[in-house]
Amino acid sequence: MVRTRTEIVPNVLPRAFYNRPTLTVARALLGKVLVHRTPEGVASGMIVETEAYIGEDDPACHAAPGPTRRNAPLYGRPGMAYVYLNYGVHYLVNAVTEAEGRPAAVLIRALEPLDGIELMLKRRGLPLRTSASVPRASICRGPGNLSRALGISLSENLLDLTSGQLTMEDRGFRVTRVSRGPRIGIRVAVERPWRFWIGGHPAVSGGRIRA
Repeated sequence: MVRTRTEIVPNVLPRAFYNRPTLTVARALLGKVLVHRTPEGVASGMIVETEAYIGEDDPACHAAPGPTRRNAPLYGRPGMAYVYLNYGVHYLVNAVTEAEGRPAAVLIRALEPLDGIELMLKRRGLPLRTSASVPRASICRGPGNLSRALGISLSENLLDLTSGQLTMEDRGFRVTRVSRGPRIGIRVAVERPWRFWIGGHPAVSGGRIRA
């Protein structure tokens, strides 16, 4: 599923990485690492599942109604974080893509935990040790769970993912099996195959039918 090089110095993804077609970015983010640095400590995870939302003609995209105060980040610079509260329950984190004025983003749906696992478990209110009942792969399975585990909330909305406390890194992980299928957890445009995941990975949150 994933191979890694040895002795790789982590590299924060540059803005040019995000300034590309959204589907390209959604696939390319698999194997990259989402990192959040806070006073509590550092928490990170390798991205194993993503979902693309593209433009005002995508009914499931927050840009569908046109520019609003809430969706303003989608129209901004690529490489910025777009974080919102979903149904008043979960914070979801997205990476803004494409050129300014072209609203689009990639939702991060699931991670394989890497750094700060005990901190993640504490934030999730889980026992402070992984076990058969609390497997490591379940900690950041699902977009709401991963945001809670990494301590991401509305405070991180509009942070620059290319520098600072919330970043995406290339740590040399190489994905060898990518699957693609319909988006999930939405009510419209569900037929669009804009969800990408690492085939067979246990942390993937949705259906695992390979496209």
